[in-house]
Amino acid sequence: MRERVTMADVARKAGVSSATVSYVLSGKRHVAPETRAAVEAAIAELSFTVNTTARSLRTGRSSLVALIVPDIANPFYAQLAATLQEELRERGLHVVVCNTGARRDEEQALLAEAVQQRFAGVIITPFRLKPRDFEPLTDAGMPVVISADVAFGPIDLVTPDARAATRSALEQVAAAQRRRIAMIAGPRDATGGDPRLEQLRSLALQLGMALPHELVVRGEHTREAGAAGFAELMSRRHRPDAVFCGNDVIAVGAMEKAHELGFDIPRDVALIGHDDASFASLVRPRLTTIRYPAAEVARAAARLLTERLDGREVHKTVRVKAEFVARASV
Repeated sequence: MRERVTMADVARKAGVSSATVSYVLSGKRHVAPETRAAVEAAIAELSFTVNTTARSLRTGRSSLVALIVPDIANPFYAQLAATLQEELRERGLHVVVCNTGARRDEEQALLAEAVQQRFAGVIITPFRLKPRDFEPLTDAGMPVVISADVAFGPIDLVTPDARAATRSALEQVAAAQRRRIAMIAGPRDATGGDPRLEQLRSLALQLGMALPHELVVRGEHTREAGAAGFAELMSRRHRPDAVFCGNDVIAVGAMEKAHELGFDIPRDVALIGHDDASFASLVRPRLTTIRYPAAEVARAAARLLTERLDGREVHKTVRVKAEFVARASV
């Protein structure tokens, strides 16, 4: 049986120390490009892989990172998972994707499992959790990164900077001579309320546009909720002439219902999504949206997590800039 290649074997092949090989693998310290290239060539030639089992026994932690999301069927989270896996693989870490269905009990169970299994860390988009739900993880010293619109106490956060993009979307709607806007927002019991709704209402007022309470409908972040919400809005006596949606999945449900009911988008009503999921440019009409780049969110989360694993103690917040994407639905 072939003997397992060790880090020392790689070091001898590359003509460097074992510590240098470790730095290349972990990214903990800067390594000169030519030295890194020599180490990577030796790794490839010897087919070296990190012995994560031995490392887990030594450190008391596994090499697994839990990515906990409310809806893996949403392409935003699929892209988030794919990029996160690429970013963490270089550190010998592996991503386990956990889908909660936006249920609080499932969110709590998965956090408890991460602590019990001594995962290397958790990256999560919470939907119905409270800040106190993270105390068992912080008490256990487990690195946690939250991807959300609101903070959950002193925990590393990746959050959107979408104010300028939302304002641009409203200005586009105003340029199309639309003044009565509506929103299909998230459920009332979602943690932290609905910051996207609050931001939209605040900016609309600044631009002299109305977002009356009767033109806000709520539901889960699903196509079904988008369809039901759109039907409800268009049944009102004073219909909106532009509908903003909490995400692109909701917007596609609204678009499908519009076709079913005989409303033309954008002639009868404009439709604006959020996230710029992969299908947003494929539906007809192509969906105008606010792009919140999942790949950049994943890279920021991976960076915060690895910094924590390297010993950083200060809480950090990273704001990822959103961008208005004008297409055919306005």
